[in-house]
Amino acid sequence: QLQRKILILTICAAGIGGTFQYGYNISIINAPTSYIQIFMNKTWLERTGVPLESNMILLLWSFTVSAYPLGGLAGAVVAGPMAIMLGRKMSLLLNNVFVIIAAVLSGFSRMAKSFEMIMLSRFFTGVNAGVSMNIQPMYLAESAPTELRGAVALTSASFTALGLVLGQVVGLRELLGGEESWPFLLASNVVPALIQLTALPWFPESPRYLLIDRGDRESCISALQKLRGNSDLSAELEEMLAEQAAVKGQRAKNPWELFQNPALRWQLMSIVVLSSAMQLCGNDSMYFYAAYVFQEAGIPQDKIPYVVIGTGSCELITSVTCNMIIDYAGRRPLLLGGYIFMAGWAIVFMVALSQQTQISWMPYLSMACIFAYILSFGIGPAGVTGVLPTEVFDQMSRPAAYMICGSLLWLNLFLVGTAFPFIVKSLAHFCYIPFFVVCICTALYVWFFLPETKGKSFLEISEEFKKRNFKAQTHAVFYKGPEDIKSTTL
Repeated sequence: QLQRKILILTICAAGIGGTFQYGYNISIINAPTSYIQIFMNKTWLERTGVPLESNMILLLWSFTVSAYPLGGLAGAVVAGPMAIMLGRKMSLLLNNVFVIIAAVLSGFSRMAKSFEMIMLSRFFTGVNAGVSMNIQPMYLAESAPTELRGAVALTSASFTALGLVLGQVVGLRELLGGEESWPFLLASNVVPALIQLTALPWFPESPRYLLIDRGDRESCISALQKLRGNSDLSAELEEMLAEQAAVKGQRAKNPWELFQNPALRWQLMSIVVLSSAMQLCGNDSMYFYAAYVFQEAGIPQDKIPYVVIGTGSCELITSVTCNMIIDYAGRRPLLLGGYIFMAGWAIVFMVALSQQTQISWMPYLSMACIFAYILSFGIGPAGVTGVLPTEVFDQMSRPAAYMICGSLLWLNLFLVGTAFPFIVKSLAHFCYIPFFVVCICTALYVWFFLPETKGKSFLEISEEFKKRNFKAQTHAVFYKGPEDIKSTTL
């Protein structure tokens, strides 16, 4: 029981300063939008004596918003080398430095009369999120026992959703979302960072990293004993030693080496498809539509922020549910179900939007669609996608795989954020057609090409992919035969 508690506390210590920050920092920027834009205009007027034009304010605001995914991309790129050189735990601890810098910049921005400090602060916040989104699932999945690996790694998604909801709550006018308190709202992300810096040092490093990367068997056994207690460690240690022997003499791979390696073809294809789909499926764009749809449904303007908290709560509820069932249901059914349901709701949502003004109850159907779409995303794609790179890559390829995953995630977040207003402009009510296509294509890929990884050791998963990667070559040899025969008979 004590060891189960230590595993739970390790998860909480890693999560609160990890993926929690990603969700929290995405949502706290929404509440003070108009106040920050007023501050930008006022600052510019004081500096130059000329007010900013409205399109210039919009441009500065879009720079501020896009600094976050750009920082995330930078974080995803440095996460791999950090995880290899410093270890998983030390990387998470050091990562808090970026948030502390960001909190100082945004907290003093109004006092310094500098909106550039807010932009820079958002960039550093992004770097922190980029690092934690890659290293936290890796650290937790490597520390968890095989039978709980999915559930433990999936807590990363639960912490993201928890951050999202708490960010929406703290951003309410009654708390820190008012005109006077927005610098404190933007600087409030220092609190989770300080909690992690206090708590995480008490917990062990990833046993796999200690044994396979560092070759430190004593520290690995000590970490395992802290996490597993007096239970028999021989089977788990034997599996780790087998993986250590399998990668003996190899060094940690670079991202470009994964693309050149035919033995990793299907693993790489799977994480590229699923990481891209995670942002291209339109879940984040639902939040963009939420306020408009709720307004159309007749909800008073001042009550909308409270209803929007409901959308974040949906994602939190489903990611916690997904946590409980992932090691029973498996990865494939959750991904398939999630994307198929999202495709269905996308169609209903487009129909409801197009009939919004004609039929009186349509706004309520649109509202239901928003909640259903977010629920479908939370039950599968939101969490399972982050677990897979840990499961389908070996110890030497894993950090590079997370670098590729993270880079795709942030690039696509930037792409969707930039393109979505134009998609809405050109397709109007049918703006979800591109997202519908992504959901269908991803569901087909999962159905035909992704093997189940539930309850399997890392080596068993590796063997399964090896068969797939080299099946193509055996087919190629098989098909060359008849051509050779034809040419000789002619």
